[in-house]
Amino acid sequence: MKALQIFDPALCCSTGVCGVDVDQALVQFSADVDWARQQGASVERFNLAQEPMAFAGNPVVKGFLERSGAEALPLVLLDGEVALAGRYPARAEIARWLGLADAAPDAPKPCCSGSKCC
Repeated sequence: MKALQIFDPALCCSTGVCGVDVDQALVQFSADVDWARQQGASVERFNLAQEPMAFAGNPVVKGFLERSGAEALPLVLLDGEVALAGRYPARAEIARWLGLADAAPDAPKPCCSGSKCC
């Protein structure tokens, strides 16, 4: 299975879902990461404030930071290659990259059968 690594900007905690003013995008992304892990996916997150050596020790991430700076985070790597930068991926993107089914459980399900659709 493919491996997803997320290099977060400096957050107050490992998920960023803490404190008084919680970013809803981080809440959704944390739920999506939990969902992917429950599906058996390999997903790792690294927080710049808590794990700076993970950033410095990865040549792809280090080069990205040298070119773009920490304000360009988050950085998402899929099997060691840049998949996305500057925002967190949606559940559908995570599912597609990792080959997982049921990417968006709240999405409408097609009701087509044969050539007939409703």
